[in-house]
Amino acid sequence: MLIPQVRRNLATVMPVAVLLVGVLTIVRPANGVESGWPEFRGPAGQGISTATQLPTTWSDHENVVWKSALPGEGWSSPVLDDQQIFITCAVPTGDAPDSPRSLRAMCLSVVDGAKVWDVEVFKQAGEKAPAMHQKNSHASPTPVLSDGKLYVHFADQGTACLERSGRMVWRYNGTQYETRHGGGGSPILAGEGLVFSADGADTQSIVSVHRASGQRIWAMDRKTDGDRKFSFSTPLLIQVKGRPQIISPGANCVTAHDPSTGDEIWRVRYDGYSVIPRPVFGHGLVFISTSYDRPIVMAIRPDGQGDVTESHVAWTLDRGAPHTPSMVLAGDSLVMISDAGVASCVDAQSGKVQWQHRVGGNFSASPLLADGKLYFQDEDGVGIVVEPGGEYRELARNDLKERTLASYAAMDGALLIRGSSHLYRIGATARAPEAK
Repeated sequence: MLIPQVRRNLATVMPVAVLLVGVLTIVRPANGVESGWPEFRGPAGQGISTATQLPTTWSDHENVVWKSALPGEGWSSPVLDDQQIFITCAVPTGDAPDSPRSLRAMCLSVVDGAKVWDVEVFKQAGEKAPAMHQKNSHASPTPVLSDGKLYVHFADQGTACLERSGRMVWRYNGTQYETRHGGGGSPILAGEGLVFSADGADTQSIVSVHRASGQRIWAMDRKTDGDRKFSFSTPLLIQVKGRPQIISPGANCVTAHDPSTGDEIWRVRYDGYSVIPRPVFGHGLVFISTSYDRPIVMAIRPDGQGDVTESHVAWTLDRGAPHTPSMVLAGDSLVMISDAGVASCVDAQSGKVQWQHRVGGNFSASPLLADGKLYFQDEDGVGIVVEPGGEYRELARNDLKERTLASYAAMDGALLIRGSSHLYRIGATARAPEAK
């Protein structure tokens, strides 16, 4: 029986959740770039940055340190360290709609946005390319940067590892599945593996590829009910009582897996598919959204075994839940924004709504918490800056005048924002250089 869409009785679950806060942790990647932005949603994968002196106001010309033109299409977010930025693009090789696409990895200078190198990783046959959703692209998964290596992922088209110089180390294309609306989920590092979800319309699985060799370590089938089984989620690596878990939402269930073997540890069932938001973890709880058709936010205690649908769901919330943007923890509060532009702040431990506000616009990018501010980026290029707290307090609205679906990256003194045609470095500046 599935959990009803109401909050559970918290009197019995909250003491346990509070007790677990001290023994449950995020597993941070050992990549030497803690102050950088090494993966989707940052160093811990949760949309939180320690960067300081970030801008509050900007426009398409104000506080634009540089903007660099990007070829083709793509909605992957940038990753970076203190010297270089890495991003992926899909570039048509002809004018016809079914022209092949060159799936590429690019390196840009942090200082001025100049192109350092541009490498073709795979070539996608035009006639075999999946039909793409209007809010997706052939280069939507965000890369991972670790220990001088760049890992790029193009869903069913393949996964690859490159040196920082752009030299190819390995390619892997041993996981084939029928993508629906294209690919979307980003890979993560977990132990010796590079792990990604492969939830297609035909088969659904979670895969680990050896980060040094590109050989598959394991592939675990995701057994679920329901007619629509495709999803686009990015996993999250956490640790529970000294044991690592990969949290991976998919259609009709979220599952936890052993990074070494792929074995399932626990699962929670729900009604939902096309799941996009990345999980968030804190206060002893894993927070997910069930996406389509009617999203529900679920708070789950991750210390169970087997099917824990009836025993380990602390609370649920269906008002203002996001289909696409991930959520972010701001202290004791869980902050989210729906695709339709309703921002919500709820108590992370109880699910009690503290405030809701109609921001306006449509949203796909995930929010960022950094430098004492919350950043939301809408699909039309407007960035909304909000002060965290017990009520909605808007600080600024900033219009880049370019479509934006990718999520933020942050570094000291600057935000990186990917638009439909350019990558922007936003920070304090007296001029706006021409696009490179």
